[in-house]
Amino acid sequence: MENNRTPVSSSAELQREVAELMIECLNLDVTAEQIVADAPLYGEGLGLDSIDVLEVALEVSKRYGLQLRADSADNVHIFRSLRSLSDYIAAQSSR
Repeated sequence: MENNRTPVSSSAELQREVAELMIECLNLDVTAEQIVADAPLYGEGLGLDSIDVLEVALEVSKRYGLQLRADSADNVHIFRSLRSLSDYIAAQSSR
């Protein structure tokens, strides 16, 4: 079986990569630099809704080979901000 995982790099690089992934999959009208690492992804931050987060989760699963479950209680923490999502990807990818 071929491993299609994207290698995980430094924190800043990974945050930029994840920001670009979100921009691409959601067709956001912002640049990666405009997404503040600790700003909320929901509501007053980036303004994502649950469907947006589901789309991001699918892309993250495909790109990084991670299993994200829709019913996981951890999702509130994982998708709190760009930094928390990037930290989760880095932690799971190093296993």
